[in-house]
Amino acid sequence: MPEGRGVTRRRMLGIGGALGLTAASGLSASAALARRPPITGAELRSAVTLPPPFQTPLPIPAVLKPVSTSGGGDHYRITQREARAELLPGVTTPLWTYEGSFPGPTIESRRGRAVTVTHRNELPVPTVVHLHGGRTPAASDGYPTDLVLPAGWPDAPSRPGHGSGHGAPHVMHDPRAVVTRLTRDYTFPLDQRATLLWYHDHRMDFTAPAIWRGLAGLHIVRDDAEAALGLPAGPRELPLMIADRAFAADGSLAYPSLDPTLRERPGVHEPYLGGVLGDVILVNGAPWPVHEADAARYRLRILNASNARHYELEAVTDDGRRLDLVQIGADQGLLATPVTHRLLPIAPAERYDVIIDFSDVPIGSRVRLLNRLGSGRTREVMAFRVARRAADDSTIPRTLATDLPAWRRTDAVRVRDFSFRAGRLHGGHGWLIGGLPFDPARSDVTTRLGDVEVWRLIADVHHPIHLHLVGFQVLSRSGRPPLPHDAGLKDTISLRPGEAAEIITRFDGYRGRYLFHCHNAEHEDMAMMANLEII
Repeated sequence: MPEGRGVTRRRMLGIGGALGLTAASGLSASAALARRPPITGAELRSAVTLPPPFQTPLPIPAVLKPVSTSGGGDHYRITQREARAELLPGVTTPLWTYEGSFPGPTIESRRGRAVTVTHRNELPVPTVVHLHGGRTPAASDGYPTDLVLPAGWPDAPSRPGHGSGHGAPHVMHDPRAVVTRLTRDYTFPLDQRATLLWYHDHRMDFTAPAIWRGLAGLHIVRDDAEAALGLPAGPRELPLMIADRAFAADGSLAYPSLDPTLRERPGVHEPYLGGVLGDVILVNGAPWPVHEADAARYRLRILNASNARHYELEAVTDDGRRLDLVQIGADQGLLATPVTHRLLPIAPAERYDVIIDFSDVPIGSRVRLLNRLGSGRTREVMAFRVARRAADDSTIPRTLATDLPAWRRTDAVRVRDFSFRAGRLHGGHGWLIGGLPFDPARSDVTTRLGDVEVWRLIADVHHPIHLHLVGFQVLSRSGRPPLPHDAGLKDTISLRPGEAAEIITRFDGYRGRYLFHCHNAEHEDMAMMANLEII
């Protein structure tokens, strides 16, 4: 179908009956819909003694220095390698890393100044790097079959994986794959709004366990307009990568892979087909950390880097008072005006730019960042200990940005419908878009550069849907106006069970082959991706 894969309006309305297919997720339709809000996935339990909360200082990922700044751009080098780190106090954990750390080093760049990152793969398996949220040419977007092979890896795979027809890796079935050995240069023009991006592995069928083992890092784009606003900066701007994990008895990261080597057979064991949840909440790689703060405003650059866990964040003082979370930005940069929340939901891969004000918090007391979707230990995320009075000349302007697109429904040249649901896949379980599993050799959606489109999305269980290359605006949810946290320009939208949403976007930037997919990483690995061709 050259114009795109989707479903008819009648079929869209009938998809409620397809909720019965959610057995593959470990949730029945009734159980999924009864939970408010729902949790999709199953939780692993750690086999080591876990530390008490709010004892470990919050680490701040190191900012990577370029190896060259000539030619009007910045050049970086990152080695992907195995390392060992003390995530839990007194426990050594083997990791797959960017530059030996988890999270990987942060790259800070300027809007419109190109960045080239040379990645060297010294891991035991192929890798792919995707700059999530980047407006990136297709050759550097990290298509799942554009592999970087490690030394000694065969040029072609010897057997399929998954029993579902989307083998691992899938190079033999994708004539357009561009495979390199040992190194690859990724070039990011960064002609885009200032925002928080992140980079992570995107290898076909093995994205979920690779991210779980540590292949994730932050990339911040800055510009002069944002810098002129007077927002909290310097030590009062904190990147927060939130990710849940579980630990085995030997200190390694527990994960229910069918093939723990991640070489041939993708997939997870039956109870975890809906997604893998951990019982330890890490922030910047530390369990339930604490950060010593001034009695002042702080800017929190929050990323949910969990595979499948959703959070609903709330800031609470020791005396039970809830602090405002003032949202100033979304996935793709600043909002037009601030939006104030008391509870802020955040799905896998979503980013929120938030201001929190500690000026009225008693010195010596704490503010805990809680997860209202968690239970037990996963209800806690981190804490701030307000240590001292301090001067604060930061502001939250009433107007943050004037460059947001003004797309209207009447601008759309077409409307497409897509369902995201569980289904049977060649005798096994899978997650499907429009009733079809991912196939890198098939063209699913073809659109012209510059076209504006409206997409109508519907889910069976919780699916965070991510579009590569472009940002979008949320028009509606189940026929009602967008929710407050839908403001601004996004690249990931969290669909709740049985929910339909409409988004609008303009397919600009670059021509080539891109993706859209569920960012529940286990769903993604089990075929919930589709091709987007911009011509």
